[in-house]
Amino acid sequence: MSERLVRLGLATAVALVAGSMAIRAQQPAGGQLPLEPQRDSGESVTPAYEGWYANPDGSFTMLVGYYNRNRRQTFDIPVGPNNKVEPGAADQGQPTHFEVGRQWGVFTIKVPKDFGNKTVTWTIVSNGERQSIPLTLNKAYPITPFKELGMGNEPPTLWFKEGGPKFSGPPTAIAHSLSGTVNQPVTIHVWADDVKPAGEGGGRGGTVATLSLHKFRGPGAVAFDRARLSVTKPGEMVSANATFSAAGDYVLRVQANDESGEGGQGFQCCWTNAYVQVAVR
Repeated sequence: MSERLVRLGLATAVALVAGSMAIRAQQPAGGQLPLEPQRDSGESVTPAYEGWYANPDGSFTMLVGYYNRNRRQTFDIPVGPNNKVEPGAADQGQPTHFEVGRQWGVFTIKVPKDFGNKTVTWTIVSNGERQSIPLTLNKAYPITPFKELGMGNEPPTLWFKEGGPKFSGPPTAIAHSLSGTVNQPVTIHVWADDVKPAGEGGGRGGTVATLSLHKFRGPGAVAFDRARLSVTKPGEMVSANATFSAAGDYVLRVQANDESGEGGQGFQCCWTNAYVQVAVR
């Protein structure tokens, strides 16, 4: 069996175990069982631990996503008692807007090289349900988000101005900053490329990468005129407009997937998340 298949099976098993742990943690009597059909509303958000990877300086990074189990209901949960990471500051970069469905690797938590057997916990309270998940450096959870070991695939690369800095893999900082006005569209330009291992061609149907835009944080609603974009040529620029309903500071998440699709089909490579900050007045 190939290394890719072995690691894919491991990653999928880890995700299922972590998800079931979080779902069981505070499941109320009579609540929805994990295998029941999704409901439009009334269900909770479950944190999801994708795994950890080592950094060149000896520290470690934990990659974290979530699953909103509703088909229609979204949540805006500010950092605080109902959306906190501990120990340490309650705000460790987690999202405050939770869209429907499974969202992969939306933020990271960096821990020191002497972290050892300690645990970080992310807790979300939604629709009256408290869901928590422990994040550890368990030996069963390592991932390689920057290069797939079996085939040598790497995540797409994004940049947000011509000649600007490039970003690939998990999100670690603000990639680009913009400003705008309430109810006036703000244009987001994105360039993308996806270098393939030797002998491999482009993605399915000639697509280099598929981009999607998401609200990550902010005080009001965000409407995108094009929430999904296709990059058909290496280094091609594509654009979308975002319109904001209220003044304040927002963070948008731009996700790029290659042919491996959402979440790399459970294998934590090869896709990219990057943050765009927008100050709206």
